[in-house]
Amino acid sequence: MAKDSIRLIANNKKAYHDYFVDETYEAGIELFGTEVKAVRQGHCSIKEAFIKSDKGELYVWGMHINPYEKGNIFNRDPLRTRKLLMHRGEINKLMGKVAEKGFALIPLKVYFKGSLVKVEVGLCRGKKLYDKREDMARKAQKRELERDFKNANIKI
Repeated sequence: MAKDSIRLIANNKKAYHDYFVDETYEAGIELFGTEVKAVRQGHCSIKEAFIKSDKGELYVWGMHINPYEKGNIFNRDPLRTRKLLMHRGEINKLMGKVAEKGFALIPLKVYFKGSLVKVEVGLCRGKKLYDKREDMARKAQKRELERDFKNANIKI
């Protein structure tokens, strides 16, 4: 496996629906052995997850990793908080942005980069209901145009 090969484990589609993603950052995550084995099997969900800071560190809350079947006593709590591994400057920058009104840190993707588990962290602003409706209308219009274009190409 190449050093830069990326294998996607979990994607947070709900975050793209509920938030505008302004910036993305890559962070490592502190996992134990059986958790890494469970993630390799694809037993990870970040649908309801969010990121909070505590004493200058970033932690993921609500990230669910199913227990490894063959892990017996070494399995950890599936919903425990997990520490994110980032440079101090990046953490300080993100905490300054989150202190502003309307910004939140949301995990967008969990993936393997080589043999390491990485989390893509998004600096996000919340969408209002009318923004969500506007996005759905735009997607429907794009889908309609693609359908018309496809039908026009087939008839020729």
